[in-house]
Amino acid sequence: MNFNPNNITQHNTTPLLRLEGSICGGLCWDELTRRRWEDPKCLERYGYKVYSQNDEDGIIQEIFRRIGTTDKRFIEFGVQNGLESNCHYLLLKGWSGLWLEGSQKDVQEIHDRFRPIIAGGRLKVKNAFITRDNINELFTSENFTGEIDLLSIDIDGNDYYVWQAVNVVKPRVVIIEYNGKFPPDFEWKQAYNSRHVWDGSDWHGASLKAYELLGRELGYQLVGTNLLGVNAFFVRNDLAGDKFITPATAETLYNPLRLNMRFVNWHPARYCLAEQKEELGVRNYYENGKVPPARSKLKNFIMRTIYKVGYAWRNG
Repeated sequence: MNFNPNNITQHNTTPLLRLEGSICGGLCWDELTRRRWEDPKCLERYGYKVYSQNDEDGIIQEIFRRIGTTDKRFIEFGVQNGLESNCHYLLLKGWSGLWLEGSQKDVQEIHDRFRPIIAGGRLKVKNAFITRDNINELFTSENFTGEIDLLSIDIDGNDYYVWQAVNVVKPRVVIIEYNGKFPPDFEWKQAYNSRHVWDGSDWHGASLKAYELLGRELGYQLVGTNLLGVNAFFVRNDLAGDKFITPATAETLYNPLRLNMRFVNWHPARYCLAEQKEELGVRNYYENGKVPPARSKLKNFIMRTIYKVGYAWRNG
């Protein structure tokens, strides 16, 4: 059946007409979001940011409130330095898991900024460039097999094919980045390329419809997307029941890519705050608790200025 966005407005509500500013894709998508928001099962209503890039922390919390947890294990890949990721907040809530990251520099930064929780054994980190051919071996090499609570995929390219290839773990919930540029009835996925690196354009990933259909093949129900139109959330069919909005289709649950919207949570993260030991302060994050020699006052001033300028640029 062909999707007609005009059907969205065939109700008593009237879309808010805007004749200035940025419109993300189309006003019909804003109306779709507003109508969905009225349903208590709408996941966007519960979204908030602690350490996630946008509102994912709150949506993750709400999904597991509805379906419960088991061993509270996660796997996440494409985390950069880990500070702004879907599973950072879960570590503070007692979860454990595995991070895979392709950048050696970012992996070293994770080891520095998450040192206490890595030393405590609740977080494993592996440096690897992920493909559909090596993903299962990467999991088993770190002793991750069987059922886990959460799998989060964000590699800006071959996400579709990597999820399709996963077979050594059985996640209860899957989060995957979709290409929100494409309308919800359009099925598209990039051609597989094991060497793909995102160039910042629309050449990445797959449309929400493509993921909806793949999820069905793999035994998962699409249960929502976040407001910025970046991440899609899936729950395994045997757990979804009547806990989420239906019909569980892209046409019902779509959000467009809204890059003019952002979630902020002031005071930027520098370290993971879990499992700190008393009286150590910043020494929690240095090997053997030994802090390198202090920098000169001038160098400290320069570094603080660079940090503040960079933070202001990233946030606005």
